[in-house]
Amino acid sequence: MEVLADWVSRISNVVWNGLLLYLLVGTGIVFTIRTRFIQVRKFGAGWKHLFGHFSLNGEKAGKDGMSPFQALTTAIAAQVGTGNIAGAATALYSGGPGAIFWMWLSAFFGMSTIYGEAVLAQKYKTTDDKGHVTGGPIYYIRARFQGGFGKFLAGFFSVAIIFALGFTGNMVQANSISVAFKTAFGAPQIIVGVVCAIIAAFIFLGGVGRIASVTEKVVPIMALFYMAGCLVILCFNHAAIIPAFKSIFVAAFDPQSILGGAAGITVREAMRYGVARGLFSNEAGMGSTPHAHALAKVKRPQDQGEIAIVSVFIDTFVVLTLTAMVILTSGMLNPGAPDGLQGTELAQAAFSASLGTLGGAFVAICMLFFAFSTIIGWYFFGEQNVKALFGHKAVKAYAAIVVVCIVIGSALHVDLVWNLSDLFNGLMVFPNLIALLALSGLVAKAAHDKDIMK
Repeated sequence: MEVLADWVSRISNVVWNGLLLYLLVGTGIVFTIRTRFIQVRKFGAGWKHLFGHFSLNGEKAGKDGMSPFQALTTAIAAQVGTGNIAGAATALYSGGPGAIFWMWLSAFFGMSTIYGEAVLAQKYKTTDDKGHVTGGPIYYIRARFQGGFGKFLAGFFSVAIIFALGFTGNMVQANSISVAFKTAFGAPQIIVGVVCAIIAAFIFLGGVGRIASVTEKVVPIMALFYMAGCLVILCFNHAAIIPAFKSIFVAAFDPQSILGGAAGITVREAMRYGVARGLFSNEAGMGSTPHAHALAKVKRPQDQGEIAIVSVFIDTFVVLTLTAMVILTSGMLNPGAPDGLQGTELAQAAFSASLGTLGGAFVAICMLFFAFSTIIGWYFFGEQNVKALFGHKAVKAYAAIVVVCIVIGSALHVDLVWNLSDLFNGLMVFPNLIALLALSGLVAKAAHDKDIMK
């Protein structure tokens, strides 16, 4: 088992640190140029669309879709996860403060990519055999590539996302919750997992209406709660804020001037870990969030594309950046050190440096909200593909498997499961990017305010 886990890890590293980094960033650059910097031109419009539909108790989502705000919160539920805490800490440990700069840069280009995903999801959404509105990469892949190749590409994407998010991905998220609660409160991991599974099953069985209702309430509250906690700590550490920002920009291009040569961190490491963790966190180009954006009831596909831009901004430039600033101002970061803290442990130590014993509890509660909301979002994305492949009759079986995965994942920390999750996450990106690039002309037309629905 260990040998298999090692091989899967090696393949995953090649996929993520080699091919995907260049493809995802490259796709973002292509879309940024072809849309004439849509993420800048329509940034304000995205916020206007968002607040025009803002509600913590909006209309009930149903067969005809959901509100744009519900679609955004469902997307953010998946985007804002453990990667915003543990992912930021790992990037800082492995790539130094400069990793945050490259995280921002990749997110900037990712904002144009996710615009394209949302626009295409709206353009090619359809209704299933039960009359429910549905959409996502599987539909725009099939629309662009006819015949056997299109069916293979779409099928490959669907199978990969079901395994990557619905099964192995949700095992990872459940484990993050149970470990955080065991560390902070001494709670048995299996008990935490069973409780999470019961609540998740209740939400899953309520269909798209219950999922949208939960995310529109949980996402804004969890984001504000976490942001408030971070801002309190930054007030305590206010004297270190300017030096922290300086270290980000200086270390992005000259890590050794900040860290010294002993850390062994170069510009390449800063770029690699910053870009990888940033893209993994905001999911731009991965093909997951279009499933939510497809269901939004909007006048034009461009409207939801502009709202989608906001989701990457919130995930990376707000939530992830606040985590990074808390860690950088805490004095707990020791990049590249063999005995240095990293991941969740580093984040907990950074929060505890200012909040004392409350720091660990705060991180555990935030991990609960972040990871559980991701479980809901990832379940929903997988469900859309289960329906597309097998029809509605397979949904209950899929939900049952996901619930079992949550329980198992909470109790076990099996490296193979973690590595498989990373690998399938990477594999599902390729079909999505191929379709995105092939349809980039249509996205460019949308960005120039032309009617693409004719």
